[in-house]
Amino acid sequence: MIPDHPDFGIDPSLDGGRLAPIFSRFGRLHLPGFLREPGAKALVAALSGADGWTMSTMGGGSTVDIPVEAFTAADEAARTALIASAHGEARSGFHYLFHSLRISDLVESGAPVPPALAALYEWLNGEAFLSFARALSGDPELAYVDAQATRYLPGHYLNEHDDEKPGAGRRLAYVLNLTPTWRPSWGGLLGFLDADGHVAEAYTPAFNALNLFRVPQPHMVSQVAAFAGGPRLSITGWIRTGR
Repeated sequence: MIPDHPDFGIDPSLDGGRLAPIFSRFGRLHLPGFLREPGAKALVAALSGADGWTMSTMGGGSTVDIPVEAFTAADEAARTALIASAHGEARSGFHYLFHSLRISDLVESGAPVPPALAALYEWLNGEAFLSFARALSGDPELAYVDAQATRYLPGHYLNEHDDEKPGAGRRLAYVLNLTPTWRPSWGGLLGFLDADGHVAEAYTPAFNALNLFRVPQPHMVSQVAAFAGGPRLSITGWIRTGR
């Protein structure tokens, strides 16, 4: 049985100090099998059964959050108009469309959150994970990790951007992939862009792999294909110098 309050831990084969030279050279890493298996499975169960998802997108340059239930209940014309507007803005600028569950905000406000997600947030801000991130990145100032769950369905995307936000203390970005099965042809790839705008490297959202990369760094999540076999699930955020 998968526990509601799992004990998270990093796979012992992964050593932050040993990986540091690779991260220093490339500024990013894909770490398969990051968590011990019971913890990863508990997170999949929590995300699959979670309520309270919002459709996160943009309108006129500002964040727009719509409860998924409200979007689903709207008439077809309203849904079609919203998607058409999103695509119009996405065509020529930064834009995104996916489902979100803001774990940090929920935990800090005392709102209901699946126990496994609350436990992960606590663990990410504990010494075990922060020490790993400091050793790997060579950055001793890392002190806080925020977290949100994301769910990409067919048609969802995240356009190119670099995560830079002056004053926010963002040093590293991370994506903990929690989709049990995924094929590269389904889209949803985390792509890193070079100076010429080419995709220099892309990571498939492999189950229980941690993608970690330095901020700022141009990247994107490619649109999920209409024929994808399920939702692309992950927990993502920034490792920062403070709250």
